[in-house]
Amino acid sequence: MTMTADTFLALGLDHPAPQTANGRGMGDFLPTLRPASDGVYHPCAEAYPADGAPHGLVSSHKDWDQSQVYPGTTRDIAVYIPHGFDRAKPADLIVFNDGAGYLDPEGPVRAARVLDSLHAADEIAPTVAVFVNAGRLRDGVHEGPHVFPDPAMEQRSREYDALTPDYGRFLLEDLLPFVEAAEGLTFTANPERRTLCGISSGGICAFTAAWHNPDKFGRVLSHCGSFVGLRGGHNFPYLVRTTPRKPIRVLLQSGEQDGRHLFGDWPLANKTMANALEFAGYDVRFEFGVGGHSLRHAGAIFADSLRWLARPTEAEEVEGG
Repeated sequence: MTMTADTFLALGLDHPAPQTANGRGMGDFLPTLRPASDGVYHPCAEAYPADGAPHGLVSSHKDWDQSQVYPGTTRDIAVYIPHGFDRAKPADLIVFNDGAGYLDPEGPVRAARVLDSLHAADEIAPTVAVFVNAGRLRDGVHEGPHVFPDPAMEQRSREYDALTPDYGRFLLEDLLPFVEAAEGLTFTANPERRTLCGISSGGICAFTAAWHNPDKFGRVLSHCGSFVGLRGGHNFPYLVRTTPRKPIRVLLQSGEQDGRHLFGDWPLANKTMANALEFAGYDVRFEFGVGGHSLRHAGAIFADSLRWLARPTEAEEVEGG
């Protein structure tokens, strides 16, 4: 997608984003990435499977360059498949934006290990996880106005922060068909068993893709979501309040020390988004802690978050007696 001046005007950015204003700059955001308050959070107990517990299989696809939605990009992909999973059966799905941070076995979330624990305890249906990173431009050159001076951050923002349907198309037309073919499996068509997850710009991206495709993705897990003025994300609370409710279950997480800089106030933006979702009647849960713009709090509640998202709907509970 080429970001023209008209596109920026439509998103509330009618000129290239400033790097400094009113005596504040982009660097003001950096102290929120690892505040001292994050020290109270540790990976959840499920991130440490019991000795002898079976591990799922993780495969890697480096420098994948087959996207038609974002041509000229390469990205790294990893796929987690539960131990003993029958690939002839449709799998539940969870997609992680900024996937490497969620997959990191020494990181704050350790998603594969948590999924191992939940599968071993039979607390969730067999779920395949796709960990995908933002694209890297081969030539490193962008046309049009820029939000970030760094090419890698700019490409990530163009994919994750835009309110357009593009990233949902990328998932549906590029990424998921590739994973199904490469891994010899099929994802369930039930949107209530398909979850999108991400942090910061990856968090709003998860919501945007579900917003445009509620018939394909019915669950959203957003950590420190960037519902701020990067590329129009501050408009989402209004859109949620004034648009007929969509069948999306949403868990938002943020914290008192989350980011505050030129593009907005992340704690306030997430509170406002949670209020809008509640006002519009969504099935929403908001976890507001003391941490900063990181995955520390997210990792501490990760297993519980997946349980909450996977719980039966009222219709399923009635059907099940």
